[in-house]
Amino acid sequence: MKQLTFKLILPLTVISFATIIKWWYVLPIDAPDTLYSGFPFPFVGDGWHTSMSLQIFILELFTDFLIYFLFWFLVLFFVNKYLTTIRTYKILTVGLWTISGIIILGASYIASFPEHRFYFKRPYQMEIMQTGYKFIWQHTERPDYYKYHPEDKKE
Repeated sequence: MKQLTFKLILPLTVISFATIIKWWYVLPIDAPDTLYSGFPFPFVGDGWHTSMSLQIFILELFTDFLIYFLFWFLVLFFVNKYLTTIRTYKILTVGLWTISGIIILGASYIASFPEHRFYFKRPYQMEIMQTGYKFIWQHTERPDYYKYHPEDKKE
């Protein structure tokens, strides 16, 4: 199982973590409406101090990553134990690690920007207005704020 963890589970975790995204349209307490991403917990969102910044929550990020890892571990463990023995081929391992490496390098590059804010845990409460799922290559249209708060609309 050690070889499966290194050869299949870790790269599949990174790939699925980066490609399958749940978005959250929320209204934080005393802040503007914001889009967050992460499943099952939102761990990254738009920053408020500059237009190109992000807020990244470390505890939620590691918890989400651990859940993805446990999912792939359990799936491959049960397939390997009860259905068929999984054989890892070098071309598959190299391909998965190449894709994972590109994702890790890209995420590290984006995280290295100095305008991002890192928090250990999200320091505020928020009201969830809408959620949905998407792939990384799909665009999320920002929902209408006034649909959820018509009393704020100026006429």
